[in-house]
Amino acid sequence: MKMSSTKRYERLQEMIGNEDVDRRTFMSLLGMAGLAAGVSGGIMTGMSRQAIAAATELHFEGWGGVVSEALRKHAFAPYEAKTGNKVVDATFGGEEEVLTKIKAAGSTDGHNILHSSGVSWYKRWVDNGYASELNEANIPNLVNVMDAIIKPFRAVTPGKLSAVPYDYGTTGIAYNTKHVSKEDAEKMGAELLLKKDLKGKIGGWGGDWANRAWYGALQSGQDPNDIKDWDAVWDKAREHRALVVKYWSSGAELMDLLAKEEIYVTEAWSGRVAALQAQGHPIGYVDPKKGLAWMESMFVLKGSPMAEAEELLNFMLDPKTAIAVAEGQKYPPSLDPTKVKMTDIINGLPAFDPTGKLEGLVFRDPSKWNPHEKEQKKMWNRVKKGA
Repeated sequence: MKMSSTKRYERLQEMIGNEDVDRRTFMSLLGMAGLAAGVSGGIMTGMSRQAIAAATELHFEGWGGVVSEALRKHAFAPYEAKTGNKVVDATFGGEEEVLTKIKAAGSTDGHNILHSSGVSWYKRWVDNGYASELNEANIPNLVNVMDAIIKPFRAVTPGKLSAVPYDYGTTGIAYNTKHVSKEDAEKMGAELLLKKDLKGKIGGWGGDWANRAWYGALQSGQDPNDIKDWDAVWDKAREHRALVVKYWSSGAELMDLLAKEEIYVTEAWSGRVAALQAQGHPIGYVDPKKGLAWMESMFVLKGSPMAEAEELLNFMLDPKTAIAVAEGQKYPPSLDPTKVKMTDIINGLPAFDPTGKLEGLVFRDPSKWNPHEKEQKKMWNRVKKGA
């Protein structure tokens, strides 16, 4: 005797209640049950509502522009289609604003995964008590991530991870090749940002005190990871400010200013410059000696739906997905190129290290920078306002 659609649904409910099937399988069987019974509306409408209600929302916050577009197209949309879960992605100007919102709300509700900037921010989230603990067994693709990029995160949280490294790049100097020669850019390095005859055509990132301090250290002849004279750093920042037409606040704004030739020179993120070059704009790029390299992670905040978050991270680390995202956002993936074959596009990206060891890049040392944050951030805010 044929089983009715109601009976089929009751059997499926019983199976998922007994954990005989997971939610994704349940939704698939539910669809087949409806098709086999030839029903629509009524019972199936009720079933669909309950199935949809079972889906999980993951709230993601990232850097916007080409980065968000690449993640949406190559990671989030395919993940949603595969799992039935939904990724609600939003843009931030910086993690500081997210941290401020969470502290003000007293809750991480509505905040699950952040496209977090480096080990320094990883430590900040951990120190503020917002770290989760990932079950690495649920993220098997983690085995393909470079040891060199994951080691600094493990040093902050021994024995566990709250994030997976996802990409890396550099903050070098972008210049308009119609107004600055490659020879001058390479010769001047960090000093190019202080070139007086470019006054009114110089930009800078205004959102991060540490970025400004890093370049102030280079311009004052200091090792950015061993600053001895902070006054000299901020004197250089003041010199730079006198030449700046605008401090940009996002990668999208950076690209817009360079593309429209409102600025000729600025420190810039390597991937954004690569995107402009791919669009045909006359933009060159140089990493000065001891220029700033960084690694980004997908940080999962405490209180997030962990199983779904881990499922998403594993999906994002799948070589096919990670390489597609990397090609879209123009930043190399965290995957070890000695384990995963890279494409010609990845091999040609700025900052890409074919060895997987990252030995040629200089990263910010959180033990040297984080203790100075409170005081030096205040200094930068004063300098930015003209003090």
